[in-house]
Amino acid sequence: MKSKRKKQTIKVGPITLSNAKPFVFISGPCVIENRALTIKIAKQLKTITAKLQIPFIFKASYDKANRTSVSSFRGPGIDEGLLILKEIKETLGVPVLSDVHSVAEVEKAAQVLDILQIPAFLCRQTDLLLRAAQTGKVINIKKGQFLAPWDMGQIIKKVESKGNNRILLTERGVSFGYNTLVSDFRSLEVMKDYGYPVVFDATHSVQQPGGLGSCSGGQNQYVPLLSRCGIAAGCSAVFMEVHPDPGQALSDGPNTLALSRVPGVLKLLKKLDLVIKSSKI
Repeated sequence: MKSKRKKQTIKVGPITLSNAKPFVFISGPCVIENRALTIKIAKQLKTITAKLQIPFIFKASYDKANRTSVSSFRGPGIDEGLLILKEIKETLGVPVLSDVHSVAEVEKAAQVLDILQIPAFLCRQTDLLLRAAQTGKVINIKKGQFLAPWDMGQIIKKVESKGNNRILLTERGVSFGYNTLVSDFRSLEVMKDYGYPVVFDATHSVQQPGGLGSCSGGQNQYVPLLSRCGIAAGCSAVFMEVHPDPGQALSDGPNTLALSRVPGVLKLLKKLDLVIKSSKI
């Protein structure tokens, strides 16, 4: 299918992402619900990760453009959302990540974001990939639920064609029948061969797309299990959406981990990561 390529190490501010280095935690609420809650979550995650000495990147979407229903909450929009993300970045000193959904968003988003995320449903959108690549920012490409891991090769070439090799590849599950995703952990190993750091998205991997009719369902009880599997596969980062009360979250609550569970989950992940990455197997 493909030959192995030189391993890339990606720098995001003071943070280094590499499949061979200690894992990075990418986390935050699915969507910015309001300024106060978003900043509160960011502060708590910063405190937790600082105590555990785990590198942390804050994630929250200013707009969820691919909601199941037209009436679903989408977020504050790009202008207000970027202001909140900029405040978090500057006051807490953490890199920030959010989704970009169109070419028109990219320039404005790149003025604030450290990482531009290409959503799974848009991962083959050539114009979006090329414009994002032109910013020189780190590009996190979420592998579409409809793609095999080796299909990412052509997507990578689109970003590289603009001279940008600051790429992250995220596995978030693959479609398995109707309203169901399944995680194939071989995917992380396959994508590693492209040379770029791979990320495992532990919360979207338990999503049940459209499973509740007017919104997506999920099985968040399996998030800790799948995050351990991702670490065991040697990923560079774990991506996890969290909320103080997932049952009240305005987006993706059923597949979101309760914020109170984060310290315990991270403690175990750190121990497992050390074992895996110090192993010669």
